[in-house]
Amino acid sequence: MLLRQLEPRTARTTAEVIRFALWPLAVMTVLHRVFIKAVNGFVTDDYRPVYNASFQFLNGNPVYTANFDSVDPHYLYPPSGTLLIAPIAIIDYEKSRWLFILLNAVAILIAWYLLLKLFRYTVNSVAAPALLLAMFASETVINTLVFTNVNGCLLLGELVFLHLLLARRDLWAGAVLGLTIAVKPTLAPLLLIAAARGQWKVFLTGCGVPLALTAAAWPLMVDPERFFTRVTPYLMETRDYFNSAISGNAAYYGLPPWLTLSIRIVMALIVLGSLWLLYRYYREDELFFVCTASGVLLTAEFLLTSLGQMYYSMMLFPFLMTVVLRNSVLRNWPAWLAIFGFLSYDKWLSDRWQDVGRNLEYLRITFGWGLLLLVVFCVLGDRYLAARAAGTLDKGLDQDWMRTAPDPRGPVEDAEPAGAAPKPAAGIPAANGSAATAEPTPPTAEVPAGHRP
Repeated sequence: MLLRQLEPRTARTTAEVIRFALWPLAVMTVLHRVFIKAVNGFVTDDYRPVYNASFQFLNGNPVYTANFDSVDPHYLYPPSGTLLIAPIAIIDYEKSRWLFILLNAVAILIAWYLLLKLFRYTVNSVAAPALLLAMFASETVINTLVFTNVNGCLLLGELVFLHLLLARRDLWAGAVLGLTIAVKPTLAPLLLIAAARGQWKVFLTGCGVPLALTAAAWPLMVDPERFFTRVTPYLMETRDYFNSAISGNAAYYGLPPWLTLSIRIVMALIVLGSLWLLYRYYREDELFFVCTASGVLLTAEFLLTSLGQMYYSMMLFPFLMTVVLRNSVLRNWPAWLAIFGFLSYDKWLSDRWQDVGRNLEYLRITFGWGLLLLVVFCVLGDRYLAARAAGTLDKGLDQDWMRTAPDPRGPVEDAEPAGAAPKPAAGIPAANGSAATAEPTPPTAEVPAGHRP
């Protein structure tokens, strides 16, 4: 009788069937990741040094005392981050860790909702469970929760910042970004997006908030200066473990410095070329420009600086979601091969082919980030050459079919794209369940890849 009540009154569309199938898969995956896998933990524990430092701070003891000669996780947050995160040590370690896991899980769920809104999807669309399942199946979300890192909160800060930036609420956007920078400077390159759009007020609060928090924390700490004299030089060094940046893998495999530098310079030039094309021809296409340029900047940061870890890739979710836009640079298979490299939770270590498996496991993240940047540059470069040959550069790089096709989703009442003219997303099921063919959403992934013993 109960099953009969669950039967549809009319024939269901393909989108409705997919949506009903995906929701239980997504919900159960979220519950497993949070309450089983994350609570179980792993040998890598990012939370213990943060908790210990917060405990020392609350008790008036030195904070920056880590032994950098070991490969254990170190406490590397600046004084401003110490001040913000110190309340976690008010209760005992185990309960504190559980609450921090829950905080990050909730932050990721809110970010998921804001990401749907950014691209004009509702929770009633098939995109909602597909995106949720993809996020919680990825390496970056799983290891953020298992290692108990703050990345989930940073992702939420990024999505709030993008919404406020596109709505041109500059001071609030800067304040949110400033809070994330106060803890970890991962999202600091996004200030360049505000500069490219001429939203200079973002810098007032984006830089002012971490400076104010540093000033507030300074007299409360015993050793705040040691962050700049001891921790900062360590952060500038390239380590050859747990590091998927070009310099990290080059150090691990013993590449000569000149070759490492040459690779980094070539990739930097590719990034600059992509950013110039985006700035020159896509500034007015606000949603596409902001999400794509931010993805290029952050990927370049992970790849070209002294430290890049696989679970940083969470910050690329807004960029990956641009695949629903008709002029997305991600609508090709090489892009998703690259994305598989740095998001997949699969381990490639092999008992049978140990050398090959180890190389695949350690290099797939670096190659994934690098290939993604190459794909963006090649797609934009090809569009530029085609438009120049056709004499249509004055109209931009997009072909007519990218600009004029109607949006198959139709109007969405409760989710407007922040600031931009809506871009059509061919083939994506409508919010009311009326479309037919689902396009790929950000992929699955995870496992402590790039975390070498």
